[in-house]
Amino acid sequence: MSGPSLAQRLMVAGTLPRLGVQDRAPIRVGALVPLSGPEEHWGRPGLHGCRIWIDWINARGGMMIAGRRRMVELIEADSAHDPERALAAARQMVETQNVRLMMVLGGRDVRLALPYLMERQMLTATLLPSDLSPDFPTLIAPAEVHPFFNVTGVDWLAEHRPQARRVALCSQADELGLPSLATYRAAFRVAGREITREVRYDPDHGDPQAIIAAMMETTPDILCFCSSAPPFVAGLTRAAYAAGFDGEIIACTCDNYRSLIAQTSAAFMERFTFQFPDFDDPGLEGAEFFFRNPKTFYDTYAAQFPDQWTAVSWEYAAILDRWHDAVETADSLGTKQVLAALKRGRVMPHTFGMGRWWGEEVYGTDNALVGDWPVVAIRDGRARIQAFGSVLDWLTAHGDTLVEELGAVGQLWHQRPRPKAASGQSLNEE
Repeated sequence: MSGPSLAQRLMVAGTLPRLGVQDRAPIRVGALVPLSGPEEHWGRPGLHGCRIWIDWINARGGMMIAGRRRMVELIEADSAHDPERALAAARQMVETQNVRLMMVLGGRDVRLALPYLMERQMLTATLLPSDLSPDFPTLIAPAEVHPFFNVTGVDWLAEHRPQARRVALCSQADELGLPSLATYRAAFRVAGREITREVRYDPDHGDPQAIIAAMMETTPDILCFCSSAPPFVAGLTRAAYAAGFDGEIIACTCDNYRSLIAQTSAAFMERFTFQFPDFDDPGLEGAEFFFRNPKTFYDTYAAQFPDQWTAVSWEYAAILDRWHDAVETADSLGTKQVLAALKRGRVMPHTFGMGRWWGEEVYGTDNALVGDWPVVAIRDGRARIQAFGSVLDWLTAHGDTLVEELGAVGQLWHQRPRPKAASGQSLNEE
């Protein structure tokens, strides 16, 4: 494993000496993420984490490039208004503000911005790996490989709750939800569980009470909420409690779980399995992963942004840390050089351990960094890691099943319409 990055060393002790002359021109990174609307929960908390990361870097004089230190500046824009405005914001950041890295949530909000960013050969990082395709050669997913890490939760639940065999699923019917639905289908199929009901809902108009009622008609042992948005997960959880459900619940996230404990019961929430820990979790102490002192990050976040920690609070900061390591290695901000440094040897540190660049089978390109992932449950009122599972091992063993289920919901890269460039032609068209 490579040595800790600049940000890691600062988290531990702030021991990096001040070297080099500071350059007045800042290095700008862009965040084109939802800051309003139903997906705000996937954007704004992550920018809080970015601000902490940038404060730590700048407190020691900034990033070192070619023997000179440069401060880092975050440029933000809301992607949630509409795709046209997201494209305009991307143009502004690239053409007038000279951002060197663009971070996006991904999906429908940036469907016009991504082709433009590829035309400009902008290094772009997404939290939605289903955006990846051969048409987008400088688009990477270095922080998470959503939703494939969810297989680790299903495997853990099958091992530790063997009596729970009947599953009802619900998922929003969009770019975020359908890949997650396919992944949970594949994982439960591999685990030998029976899917008794599947409900797809409009993310803007879903009714949690009606969805839970439909799911419970089949007397399931497990309710699976897939990758529903945090407010909707909360609504589904309250509805399941009100309906008297006494089985297991599994979902990608369980943000604001303390509030849900207060609104339901501690015993009820201890039957909830999900994938995102608090970073003061004892299971992360001494673990081989990039945040060498995760508790420091978590405590700083909690102090600056009380009660706002979510699944994405650390993810954009994780992107910045991977990018910074690559910039240091390349001694350059150029997209080609940084991308080559990121993918050197095809193996590099990932959030929760070592990862490997992967994705050809599903995305047509190996631009997703896949590593281990934690399984989380609530114990004594706190989210606590129960185990770490190998996503890559599962994909190696059961990739054919996953590809089959993704194809069934039209989520393989070649099933999606070819993205259009500004010229109106398909990208990479001869």
